[in-house]
Amino acid sequence: MMTLPKTEHRSAQSYIYVPFTVTMQQMQRPAEEGFPQLFAYLEKHGLNPVGPAFYSYRRIDMETTLDVEAGIAVDTAGPEEGDVKVGTLPAGRFMGVSWHGHPDALITVTGMLIGWSRLTGQDFDMEARPDGEHFACRLELYESDPAEVPNMDEWVTTLAFKLRD
Repeated sequence: MMTLPKTEHRSAQSYIYVPFTVTMQQMQRPAEEGFPQLFAYLEKHGLNPVGPAFYSYRRIDMETTLDVEAGIAVDTAGPEEGDVKVGTLPAGRFMGVSWHGHPDALITVTGMLIGWSRLTGQDFDMEARPDGEHFACRLELYESDPAEVPNMDEWVTTLAFKLRD
C-alpha cells in the first residue's frame, strides 16, 4: 500500500555512512555489511540516531553498478573511522512517499513517484551522465525495525528525492 506523495522541506542533517559500489544482484551487501558497522560505530562513540537507517543512492546505472551508502542520521557526527564516513544530507525540498509492503516492490514505487513528479512538474535534483544518473539525494528510509517486524511484507519504507531548487 502506498500513500500519496507529499513535498516537504528538510533541514541539513549530519549522518554517518558506509559507501558501496554494487550491482543490482549485490544490493543486500550494504545491509549485511554496512548497517552492522554503523550500529557498532554508534555504540562505540555514544551517538544517537535521529531517524531510521537508510540507503542513499548517489549514482544509478541499472545495467552496470550503483553507488550506494548505508547510512543513518545522527544528532552529532563523530570522527571518520574505518569504512564509516561522515556527511551532511542536503537541505531543501523533498518529494516523498511511504510504502507499506516488501522492499522488493520499491522499484515499482520509485517509478510511480517519478511519474508523480513529472505530472506535478517537480523535477528531482539529479543529472544524467554517461555513467548513470547522479542524485543530489535519493533516500530509502527503513521505518520498520527488522527485530520488531520480521515479516518484510509488513515493512514501512519511505522514499524521498531531493527536488531541484
